[in-house]
Amino acid sequence: MTDTRILELGISDDEFDFSSSIETARKAAENELCNLEETVQSAALLKPQCDKLDYALAASSGALCGLIDVFLVGKPGESPIGNVTDKWFSNRIMDFARLCGWDGKGKDSLSSAIGFLEKKFKIPYDQRGAGDAASEIFDLNPSNHHFKSLGHNPTLLGLFFSILDQFTNQSHFVSGGELISLQNADDGFELQGNSVPAKLFCGFVNWFGHLISDISGSSGSKGRGTGIPSPLWTWTNDIIAIKRQLNLPVFKFEKDLNELALNVYKKGFDFRFQTAQAIPVFINEIIVRLIYAIRRMIKYLVTTKEVSRSASAMWNACEPFSNPTIKRMLTVAHGTFCLIDLGDAAIRGFMTGGGTFNVSEFLLRLNIAGIGRFTISLYGEAKRAVNIRTAESNAQFARREMTIVNNYLDGLSELSKIYDDSHLVDFVNDLKHSDIYIQAFEKSAKLAEQRKVPEEKILRTKSDIDSYFRRDKV
Repeated sequence: MTDTRILELGISDDEFDFSSSIETARKAAENELCNLEETVQSAALLKPQCDKLDYALAASSGALCGLIDVFLVGKPGESPIGNVTDKWFSNRIMDFARLCGWDGKGKDSLSSAIGFLEKKFKIPYDQRGAGDAASEIFDLNPSNHHFKSLGHNPTLLGLFFSILDQFTNQSHFVSGGELISLQNADDGFELQGNSVPAKLFCGFVNWFGHLISDISGSSGSKGRGTGIPSPLWTWTNDIIAIKRQLNLPVFKFEKDLNELALNVYKKGFDFRFQTAQAIPVFINEIIVRLIYAIRRMIKYLVTTKEVSRSASAMWNACEPFSNPTIKRMLTVAHGTFCLIDLGDAAIRGFMTGGGTFNVSEFLLRLNIAGIGRFTISLYGEAKRAVNIRTAESNAQFARREMTIVNNYLDGLSELSKIYDDSHLVDFVNDLKHSDIYIQAFEKSAKLAEQRKVPEEKILRTKSDIDSYFRRDKV
């Protein structure tokens, strides 16, 4: 097998230049080989490197937090953790009231703080029961008005309708699958501000402050009170409101779903209980990340000599955030958590249904935060699967190219043994920078001999070169 390389000599006004050589070809091939190796390694880096212990520990964390959810979260009214979150929110409401100027006096400090905030952050859409406009007609009462009133929903759509109602002195709420608006909802209301931006700011402050006042129910609530609804259920209001604004029909399924969400809310599934549900999900997240970090840190300390250790290297080895291994462990942990939670909720639904399935009981015990977190993990797994498939296809092609490049490098290695011309190709510099052109011609001729140029075509002297170029001009 013969491998011939032609090195082209470029000539300009004041210099000669070789476009290639065996050494530059070798360097280019080695760089290409490095790029191909990175492509192959990138596919491997996308795959999780979990061992059996990782899977077992992740599943154990999910099971432990699932049991916490079953026995300590449960459902509203029967939740030890829910009682803790209720108390925490009550204290935060009083702290916020003090920050806004409340003096802290009164028999029931919480009711006093809520009453103070309701007056300070007054809004026109607070119809709540008997004596309020249209409360009898549209079935508004203290147990449901926070859910039905769009301005009381802690969502972007809730903020939009709150600002709209404050600008126009209206009250928008959803009831029976309809979007209803009351005109001149509060004769004594006036939105502060001397300009539109100022009014927008005041409207936002009123919306936020009034939501804080209603987290633990209204000032006249007895017992636990009905707080602001969970943002994970108010989307049933959003669908109806948007479709009615666009003059689109609302289907019976959407109405039934909205009614079901309202019933769940009236039984205590509000923002406070939603927070209680998020606690075991958060604990599960923390435990799994700690397990991953501690195992990798121990492995790093055992396998790395003390003189070679560094804080940055150790962090890179045990960082529990942005690698596919920790993400796979979280998927297993949250999947186990949801499996236990769903099983408990389904069993309770059948047990309390009296021969049928009690949907309300099921939804009261279903951990929506856990389902949402597991959904995010599943989306990440699906996205990684697509990326891995693409990367593996590229890696397979790169492996074939690596074989070709390695063969090419072997060929260059053989050529370099035959054409050891590094001391000869510098004749270009001799021609350009030296008057000793005779030695330069000798090097040129010797190089041509090694490259198997026919004897009659070798230019050995300056006169040969001159004759060659004069012939081209003829």
